[in-house]
Amino acid sequence: MPSYRVETPQRCYSAIVERGAMARTAEHIPHKTGKVFVVTTGDVWRHVGERMEAGLGGVPHEILYLPGGEDRKRLAPVEQLAEEMVARGGDRSSLVIACGGGIVNDMGGFLAAIFMRGIPVLQVPTTLLAQVDAALGGKTGVNLATGKNLIGSFHQPVAVLIDPGVLSTLPDREYRAGLFEIVKAGIIRQTELFRFLSERSTDVLARRPEAVDYIIAESVRMKAEVVSADERESGVRKILNFGHTFGHALEVETGYTRFLHGEAVAWGMRAAVYLAEMTGYLSAEDSVEILETIARYGPVPPMHGIRAENLLARLVHDKKTVQGKVHFVLPERIGSVKVVSGVEPKAVFEAIRSALA
Repeated sequence: MPSYRVETPQRCYSAIVERGAMARTAEHIPHKTGKVFVVTTGDVWRHVGERMEAGLGGVPHEILYLPGGEDRKRLAPVEQLAEEMVARGGDRSSLVIACGGGIVNDMGGFLAAIFMRGIPVLQVPTTLLAQVDAALGGKTGVNLATGKNLIGSFHQPVAVLIDPGVLSTLPDREYRAGLFEIVKAGIIRQTELFRFLSERSTDVLARRPEAVDYIIAESVRMKAEVVSADERESGVRKILNFGHTFGHALEVETGYTRFLHGEAVAWGMRAAVYLAEMTGYLSAEDSVEILETIARYGPVPPMHGIRAENLLARLVHDKKTVQGKVHFVLPERIGSVKVVSGVEPKAVFEAIRSALA
């Protein structure tokens, strides 16, 4: 049972990667917990509800449903759930269990962060993307019409239970979207993971358990190390945003309805690779290898009708923009990236055009 320790000033906890981990959910509920609220969506609960009920054993709990969908990842549903928690007897001793994909993990974590000024959250991610990214690290929040995750809070969970077994029912598109986040992990810090993804794509795409368990465990190990070193993204944690600055602009421009988050990140990584090569940070050889590996786990939806100038304008609203300067995470080689600001807008525009082509 791989278990990776995350140690931050706010809380120290374990991210457990184990088939069947959901069956042991009750073991991770803190002593003297009051009301337990499971935050999920209707479709997630249809697939994993029985497993979660079994994992909770005899622990009394209430189910709270979010609407689901990136376009509905907004403040209003969080407020509605908070009202429901009060109506059902929630108080400062309550616990939220966020059971679902990345949207549920973000919104459930944010609900826990602000309810009664903060109650514990247990993250139980059920999609690949959530297991390797959203559930781990304490970033919680919701979107604004002008940008992604612009309202949020750092709120570390009491534990993260990652059960690769629940991925068997995950639609192929959702699975591939999660794989792009794992490709990201390889590019920014894990050379061996990148080589595995490049050479063993057949096993990964076929969801062979040995391959799936390995790539999840390596991604979680990397993120646990990075978050432990930099909880609030003042230093090394910024590298986790590789592909996200461009990807978030794409999501906002298309109203959060056309691309899954992982697909937007895949496109964003392409744009960042083009920009890195144009500005001399990345060799042509590494650029080709990275782009080929990203493509191996595609496709992503077509880019028809998306204007490069619109995406360029969206970049200034990204939450990583500081005093008007957009910060880009650019690869220097496979396994290493650099945070760069002050890039000429013309180069950024050309990188966007190349990625859209």
